[in-house]
Amino acid sequence: MGGHLSPWPMYASGQTILPNRKPCSEDYRKRAGWQQQSLGIAKPRYLEQLENYLRKELLLLDLGTDSAQELRLQPYREIFEFFIEDFKTYKPLLSSIKNAYEVMLAHQREKIRALEPLKAKLVTVNEDCNERILAMRAEERYEISMLKKEKMNLLKLIDKKNEEKVSLQSEVTKLRKNLAEEYLHYLSERDARKILLADLNELRYQREDMSLAQSPGIWGEDPMKLTLALKMTRQDLTRTQMELNTMKANFGDVVPRRDFEMQEKTNKDLQEQLDSLRADYEEVRKEHEILLQLHMSTLKERDQFYAELQEIQRTSTPRPDWTKCEDVVAGGPERWQMLAEGKNSDQLVDVLLEEIGEGLLREKDFFPGLGYGEAIPPFLRFDGTVENKKPTKKEVVNLLKDAWKERLSEEQKERFSDFFFNFLERRFGPTDAMAWAYTIFENIKLFHSNEVMSQFYAVLMGKMKESVYINQKETVAQLLKEMTSVDSQNEGLLSMEQFGTILKSTFPLKKEEQIQELMEAGGWHPNSSSADLLSYRSLFMEDDEGQSEPFVQKLWEQYVDEKEAYLQELKQELGQELYNEVTPRKLREALMNIDPSLDNKTLNTYISQAFQVPVTDLPEEGDEKEEDIKTWLQTVMERLQVADIRRVGPQGEPEPAS
Repeated sequence: MGGHLSPWPMYASGQTILPNRKPCSEDYRKRAGWQQQSLGIAKPRYLEQLENYLRKELLLLDLGTDSAQELRLQPYREIFEFFIEDFKTYKPLLSSIKNAYEVMLAHQREKIRALEPLKAKLVTVNEDCNERILAMRAEERYEISMLKKEKMNLLKLIDKKNEEKVSLQSEVTKLRKNLAEEYLHYLSERDARKILLADLNELRYQREDMSLAQSPGIWGEDPMKLTLALKMTRQDLTRTQMELNTMKANFGDVVPRRDFEMQEKTNKDLQEQLDSLRADYEEVRKEHEILLQLHMSTLKERDQFYAELQEIQRTSTPRPDWTKCEDVVAGGPERWQMLAEGKNSDQLVDVLLEEIGEGLLREKDFFPGLGYGEAIPPFLRFDGTVENKKPTKKEVVNLLKDAWKERLSEEQKERFSDFFFNFLERRFGPTDAMAWAYTIFENIKLFHSNEVMSQFYAVLMGKMKESVYINQKETVAQLLKEMTSVDSQNEGLLSMEQFGTILKSTFPLKKEEQIQELMEAGGWHPNSSSADLLSYRSLFMEDDEGQSEPFVQKLWEQYVDEKEAYLQELKQELGQELYNEVTPRKLREALMNIDPSLDNKTLNTYISQAFQVPVTDLPEEGDEKEEDIKTWLQTVMERLQVADIRRVGPQGEPEPAS
């Protein structure tokens, strides 16, 4: 190289490489002039040798294999090593550059190798899901076929019961007919016996008369006496015959008791069988009607589901493949899995928007001022551009926590927006306060999923009162204090039974389901026993970005749900029309109806917030001036939504003495 560095190709013709310099600088103009003077110089010999070597090596490579890119990189690596060896002065710098690129290439190879099992796992999970879906469909088809078979069996049973009923009815009719025939037969037999007895008696009387007339001395007694005795005997016989006929006439239709009892028993058995068959028939008929109704409802649901399926297939779009975000989000698959854990599609969209917004926010160097309009918050009123300080999320969270500490330590006389700007002036000085105000405002407006930022943004923009945040923090602190007082050994451990008892005593108005949710968020599961130990201090910890543990997050979610339910109940008490006018008297009555345990101080605080009137200026209860203060129901509900409003006592509890 002749002990010095060749100036080519700074001024060479053809393949000119532009230096990385500012076009308008003095050095650029000098070099441009030099370049114009020296356009005729050829390439250095060493450069031509390196280029020829590179072309030969590239021609010798087999680029049809999977590792073609790795092989193609090797000649360039060798050329660069030759270049480093020949330039001794720049060897350390060039070697460090080469090593840095090698390390990055090795890192990328490891990352690609680590993602290969995940791809195979996704394919396996997809196949398992398809198999489950097919199994569920087969099971549904089997159940439908079984229900159809059961329906056919029931229909056959109904037909069989109907046939048995018809058979029994015909048998009863036949028995009645036989009974009538037997009755007529017995009547004719009775009349024939009466006639036969009368004929026999007449013949016997005639024979006796003839025997007496032929031999009058045979009796050895007085004929007159015998004639009189015969006459009296005939009279007795006639009377007896009449009594016998009377008895036969009265009891001729009476059957023997044994036959009667047998017939009665048979009739009773048949009646019981008939009643049983009727009951079975009614039961089967009702079951048949129920099955028909069920069948009709099933057909209706099937048609409805089919219509919904057709509508969904027509209008729906495929579900997004959220795994595609792993390569886009900073931090790779591990960070995306951490961000996406336990979130639905809507929440994942928010997370993705925050990640995209964070990248765009970091690319901005300046923010445009919003001006001095009335709708602009006081801490953002500025014309021109302000610098983007580009703090990390952790720095923003720590700054907001310091602001809350200072806010809680003072008397809170100034508005929160004014306090926020004054805090920034005290922290960063008047010159940088506006830049930090815009920077922090853009960050807290973007990161809705961060508790500290979202709550600070809500208070700053007037969407939530400071008292909501303060009371929530006091509730969490009081709960930690209760757990610490129970932990007599100061080991940081509580049993599950103690944990549940503390929750019930601290939140007496919460339902059993809500206490169960808090215990599950704290680590309880159905297999846990009451003696299992819980590290309660870990429930109240926060990460570097201010995110609370699931237990504290569940407390906040339950507070929001309870507040929403309370306001809905109040709205129903006041009426559903949003543009109805509400007076303090009407609001007071509605609040006392849904929450009788409200004391006068809390009640007046709620009314003051709803009508934006100081508590001291509120008219007394029963005063006619209450009717002069009127506000729409929609406005009242919006104002109460901002405030810290919650139920004081259980519904229906008598009002305490104020």
